[in-house]
Amino acid sequence: MEIDSIKLAKKLSPYCNIVLVTKKGGFLEQNFDKYFLKNNDVKLESLAFKSFSIINTILGTKIILKKYNIQNILYFGTSKLRVVYFSILGTNINLICRHGTTRTRRKKGFFNKLVYSRVDYHISISNHLLDNIKQIFPFGKHTMSFLIYPSIEPMNIERQNSMKLTLLHTGRIAKGKGQIDAIKACEVLTQNNIDFELILVGGYEEGYEEEFTNFYNTIEYKEKVKLIGFTDEVDMYLKKADIFLFPSYGEGFGNSFLEALNAELKCISYKNTIFPELRNLGLDFVVVGNKSVDKLKEELLKVAKNEVFFDLKKNKEIIETIFSQDSEIKKYLEILK
Repeated sequence: MEIDSIKLAKKLSPYCNIVLVTKKGGFLEQNFDKYFLKNNDVKLESLAFKSFSIINTILGTKIILKKYNIQNILYFGTSKLRVVYFSILGTNINLICRHGTTRTRRKKGFFNKLVYSRVDYHISISNHLLDNIKQIFPFGKHTMSFLIYPSIEPMNIERQNSMKLTLLHTGRIAKGKGQIDAIKACEVLTQNNIDFELILVGGYEEGYEEEFTNFYNTIEYKEKVKLIGFTDEVDMYLKKADIFLFPSYGEGFGNSFLEALNAELKCISYKNTIFPELRNLGLDFVVVGNKSVDKLKEELLKVAKNEVFFDLKKNKEIIETIFSQDSEIKKYLEILK
């Protein structure tokens, strides 16, 4: 969410004054100067967001709203939304909730109805999430929901040829994000004497490193799996790769997957959440049965043997049209006061 808020703040800052409000001591506060230059004219404020000091957080929020004469709140997610509700009670501030993850538990009860009825707009970043919002959240009399696709930056990558087949997965290493299934699927390459390298780019989700490492150490071909960790230089690995292997169990949007399509890589995913939607938009990639490692192996082997044709140029053209920055900015400006 922090990275998404940084990206959107940069896009909107030429058109309106931006104040980023974040958790005190969190990632955004610690890295603000890394992402924003002084001439970006984006302000930073931080709050404690501690459950036992909710009144202080509400008062701190009210001070920030008054200090900057805030007319719009673009809230990423819905956690702690009650703080925003009490902070803007009695005002006509435009409250926009931007959703990036799938929810499973419906927001029931009088208090949830009270809080969420104050939301003016729910913004989803995929049709899958738009449907999810309508199922999970109570709507007020005037609450509306819209789809706004995040933009994908234009990319012109000069490919680097390799003597071996290079596969790539990017994103944080977390349960259900696809790294384990990707490694398992590569067994079919060793069985068919195909030399390969699987590159995993991304840091560990907190609490998951031990579980992943235990699995990794059981793999007979682990020397072919390269763990890069977190890096800002993802492009360096995109230009080396032939195949983007991304068997995630679910994505709100799949930003890294779209970046790989934009880089003209041959992409493979499971059939869930956002991926059928991307296929319906005309993007050309391989989709296999959800959570089926056996099917994943079958399709990976076909792609590795060049038995599947991909219209990679078409993918790039679609992304540049549908996921353009101008389109994203225009849609946000239409709902801001």
